[in-house]
Amino acid sequence: MPLPDPKPVLDLIEAFRHSKTMFTAEALGIFDCLHQRPATAAELARELSLNPAALERLLDACAALGLLAKQNGAYRNEPVAEHYLYSGSPDTLSGYVRYSDEALFRMWANLGDAVREGTPRWKQTFDIDGNIFSGFYRSGDAMRSFLRGMHGFGMITSPAVAGAFDLSRFRGMVDLGGGTGHLAISACRRYPDLRATVFDLPRVTAIARENIATSGVADRVTTRDGDFFADELPEADLYAMSRILHDWSDEKAAVLLRSIGHRLPSGGGLLIAEKLLNEDGVGPVAVNMQSLNMLVVTEGRERTLSQFARLLHDAGFHQVEDQRTGLALDAIFAVKA
Repeated sequence: MPLPDPKPVLDLIEAFRHSKTMFTAEALGIFDCLHQRPATAAELARELSLNPAALERLLDACAALGLLAKQNGAYRNEPVAEHYLYSGSPDTLSGYVRYSDEALFRMWANLGDAVREGTPRWKQTFDIDGNIFSGFYRSGDAMRSFLRGMHGFGMITSPAVAGAFDLSRFRGMVDLGGGTGHLAISACRRYPDLRATVFDLPRVTAIARENIATSGVADRVTTRDGDFFADELPEADLYAMSRILHDWSDEKAAVLLRSIGHRLPSGGGLLIAEKLLNEDGVGPVAVNMQSLNMLVVTEGRERTLSQFARLLHDAGFHQVEDQRTGLALDAIFAVKA
C-alpha cells in the first residue's frame, strides 16, 4: 500500500513560518516604508537600521507569499499589503497583526497547558490576571492598535452581516460591545430609517466616535458608555452583538441574553455576528482554530447554531435563523417571543 500524501503535515510544519514572516515584516515597518516608495533591500536596510543581506531574505519571502512585488531589485507593496498591512490604510489589519505577533503567538505556545487546565493563558504568558480586555487593554496604545485591527476585520464582514436579514422594520439599534462602530455604521448605511447606538466602555467609545464622524451616517449613530454586564442596557427594538458571545462562558452568555430579552419589546430582534461551527463540531477549519484561540485567550468558545439556539430559547427568543456569509463572520437572527 502506498504511503499517504504527507502534504497536510508538511504544510502545517511550515504554517507558523509563513505567519511569523508577515508578523516580522509588519513589526519592522516594511509595509509602511514601501507605502512611501519602492525601495531596494539596501535602501530599506539603511532606513530601518537592519542587516541588508538578512533583510533581503525577508523581503524575498514576503514576495513569495504574495505580499510584495520585486522588480529589478526593488520591492513594492502588493495591493493586499497596501490595503491591509500598511498601518495608515482605512482598511488596515496591522493592529490585529501586531496583537497576533505580540500576544497570541506567545500565548499559543502554552496551548497544551490550556487544554490540560481549561483556562486562558494570560497569567502564564504575561503574568497578567484577568481576561483579554484587562490583558490587552493594559495600555492606551495597545487598546488603540487592537481596536484598529478589529475595525479592519469589521469593515470586511459587517456589511454582509447587516444585510443577511431584512431589518428594515426596526428603528433603533443598540450595538452591545460595539467597539469601533463598524456594525452600527454598516447597518445605518444599509437602512436609511435606522438609528444606532454603540454601547461600550468609555475608552472604546472615544475611538468609535472618531470612526463615526467620518462614516457618512454620523447624524444617525451615537455612542453611550457602559458595561453590558453591570449597567442597564439602553432601550431599542433591535440589539446587535459582533464577536461578543464567543468571549464568554455559556453561563455569562445566558446572563447577557436574558438582559437583552428583558429590555426588548415583544417582537424585538437580536442580530448576532459570530463564526458558526458545523453541527458535529468539525469545521470550518478557521472556526475550530478560533475556538482554540478563545480557549487560550478567554473563557469563551465558538458554537454551533443549535448551541446558540438553546441559549437564545432559554432567554425568551424564538425564530432563530442563520445566514452563512462566506466571510469571517456568520449571522444569526432571533426574535423575542
